[in-house]
Amino acid sequence: MDLNHYRFRHVWRLAAPPAAVYAALEDVPGYLLWWPEIRAVRRFGPDDGEAVVRALLPYRLVIGLTVVRRDPVAGVLEVAMRGDLVGWSRWTVGADGTGARALFEEDARPGHPLLRRLAVPLHPVFRANHAVMMRRGRRGLAAHLARRDPGGRAGGTPADRPA
Repeated sequence: MDLNHYRFRHVWRLAAPPAAVYAALEDVPGYLLWWPEIRAVRRFGPDDGEAVVRALLPYRLVIGLTVVRRDPVAGVLEVAMRGDLVGWSRWTVGADGTGARALFEEDARPGHPLLRRLAVPLHPVFRANHAVMMRRGRRGLAAHLARRDPGGRAGGTPADRPA
C-alpha cells in the first residue's frame, strides 16, 4: 500500500435542484461563504487559481487548481491539482429524487516533501482530517443553498443571495 497516495470518494445528498448545486460548486471563490476549511481563494485566470485549505491539523495546504472539465449538462466539474497536493478532484452532480446528489472523487499525492515524510506515520490522521473537512463542507453547502433558496425556487431571488 502506497501511503503517499490518497483516493477519496464522498456522496453529498442535498435538498436543492442539481443546477443550483452545480452552480455553487462551480463558484470556487464562493466556497469562502460556506466551507469553513477553505481559508482563501485566488484566481489567476478564468480556469486557474489556488485555494488555501486548513481543517483540524495545524497545517495549511496551498493547492493550485486548473479546470480540466466544466460540463454543466453532464454535471461534471474537474480540476488538476498542483502544489501541496498533486492529482485531480472531480464533482459529478445529478438528480436524486427531489434534490441533488453530488459525488466528490479525488486522487492525490502530497506535493510537499514534509507531507510526503509525514504520510507514513500520519496517514490515518490525514484521512480523518479530510473526512471532517468533507462533513463540514456538506453541512455548509446545504445551509448555503437553503439561504439562497428559502422558498424552494431554483436559485432563489436576488434578495435571497448573499452579497
